[in-house]
Amino acid sequence: MARSKSSGSWLRRHVTDPFVKQAQIDGYRSRSAYKLIELDEKDRLMRPGMRVLDLGSAPGGWSQVAAKAVGAKGRVLATDILPMDPLRNVDFIQGDFTSDTVVEQIKAWLGDGKFDLIVSDIAPNLSGIDSADQARSMYFLDLALDTVRLMLKPGATFVAKMFQGQGSDDYVKELRKTFGKVSIRKPKASRPESREVYIVAKEFKPQVGAGDR
Repeated sequence: MARSKSSGSWLRRHVTDPFVKQAQIDGYRSRSAYKLIELDEKDRLMRPGMRVLDLGSAPGGWSQVAAKAVGAKGRVLATDILPMDPLRNVDFIQGDFTSDTVVEQIKAWLGDGKFDLIVSDIAPNLSGIDSADQARSMYFLDLALDTVRLMLKPGATFVAKMFQGQGSDDYVKELRKTFGKVSIRKPKASRPESREVYIVAKEFKPQVGAGDR
């Protein structure tokens, strides 16, 4: 079957992408690893000993970066509805992170206390219909925020991919009610033509009564 012009263009861009090549050299599972590396360098997200939750983790690039940053004394829990090959110093739960079953598994893994950092590089499967894709993307962000309110430690940090468009400004406004500092970043590994940006929300302020489920 002949490739379409769009798929051929994507393949050429992928093969020549310097971040793809560097990921192969450095042993990262995805080019997106360099997005988290840059965010960490700029915003000092991670340090040894932290407990980190990676939402939508497959294939594992962000989990690799987090595991390296938190070290042997830290802990990383990754979760995705898709399977993910094992990673050193990373525990993995397969399933929908909003389901009661997975929530209980995460709580059991945590034991006492909460996460120092929650990260999400989730992107929906694109349909090609911009309005539907944007709505689905914002829906995933809302679900991630529910998890943050349930499981993030006071004063801690949330990092997530967001596509700029309908609903994104309102989402940032909502975050500013919940966090002391909210920044929007565009890492170098994020393709210039993409509407993709990253939210870095620091100084989490739990609301009274939040965290019960």
